[in-house]
Amino acid sequence: MGDEDVVHEDWGLNQRVAGGDRAAFQLLVLRHEGRLRAFLSRAAGSDADGDDLAQEAFVRAWRRAGDYRGQGSYAAWVMGIGWRLFLDQRRTASRRESLAAQDEDVPTSSNPHGATDAAIDADRLLAGLSAQERAALTLCFGHGWSHGEAAGIMGVPLGTLKSLVLRGRAKAQKLIGEGGAA
Repeated sequence: MGDEDVVHEDWGLNQRVAGGDRAAFQLLVLRHEGRLRAFLSRAAGSDADGDDLAQEAFVRAWRRAGDYRGQGSYAAWVMGIGWRLFLDQRRTASRRESLAAQDEDVPTSSNPHGATDAAIDADRLLAGLSAQERAALTLCFGHGWSHGEAAGIMGVPLGTLKSLVLRGRAKAQKLIGEGGAA
């Protein structure tokens, strides 16, 4: 099935979802959850947070199915929902941290499964980037979105997205050169 066929089929499924069809929604979730969870786990820095954000993104996609107008892919629409949830979560966490002013050590990863050395290195590299740089690189290089699609998902102008990608790549290359991901 080609990309245009998937977009058309997703549009039809979402129209059914807007009418309350749970089976159609299950098909959309099965089709898009892996990519969404992977992206949000990278953005958030942990699998648990990524899973929680992905679940909430799909809850919102269910509730707002009538808002999807078929402009762009369903995948980009649900990724955008997930990205905005991540930003909201980050803002809320920042406010809480500044109010509480706690000095507790927080673990950087709660992944109960073993990871390969390459995945650990990638996680270390991404941890050295800002959340927006991390998201831009993950969308464009990790998930294969075009710059235009990634800009739409993140809700930033195309030029801003390109700058984030360039800055993120430069920082990552510098970290690799310094042995920051070894």
